[in-house]
Amino acid sequence: MYDGSEIDDEWVVAASEIIANATATGTKIGIVIGGGYLARTNISNAKMSGITDTFDLDLVGIEATRNNAETFRSVLKDRMANVAELVPTTTEEAAELLKTHQIVVMGGTVPGHTTDAVSINLAVHSNATWCTIATNVDFVYDKAPQNNPNAIPFDNMNLSDLQAIVGPPEHQGAGPNVVIDPIGVQVAIDNDIELALLNGRKLENLAKRLAGESFRGTIIEVN
Repeated sequence: MYDGSEIDDEWVVAASEIIANATATGTKIGIVIGGGYLARTNISNAKMSGITDTFDLDLVGIEATRNNAETFRSVLKDRMANVAELVPTTTEEAAELLKTHQIVVMGGTVPGHTTDAVSINLAVHSNATWCTIATNVDFVYDKAPQNNPNAIPFDNMNLSDLQAIVGPPEHQGAGPNVVIDPIGVQVAIDNDIELALLNGRKLENLAKRLAGESFRGTIIEVN
């Protein structure tokens, strides 16, 4: 949602149009918005003010995700999409709202759960079979591409392969940049949820994924 220090209005409008169009055929979409720049800035400021407890830093990040979610929800509403009026605070509440709305937008839930994990839990509670993670890289790589120019991208893999890359299901604290949160990966393994990862800045990929078409990114199949 954020580009630099400002809200990327063009991205928000374009993404909301893609999502609204995807629901025209009856598809229901649960959206979990991350904290982005706002969360990173607020967490950094909290640390500089002397806050060191991971629980408290997570709360700062969660508040940022909910602010972002409300912005995105409002844009969808302006586009006349059938979006829930509330930004739910639990995945159970979000799943219940999806019974009466085409779209539900939420942010984080509780400390210890990144928005990746929230997204996958929402898929579980909504009886979905797949979940898409829109992030800032094109694929899952064998190592972080930002620091490793020779990192190998994967078009397809399974959840066990992904877990070997991201590590055991342990919380890494507020703000780290991991391709998919390892706690969320474990939830996907436990509940047979297929994952997909794509670059959310390249919205044509998101449109293709929602339409069930081939897209540039990684499919992570159940084991």
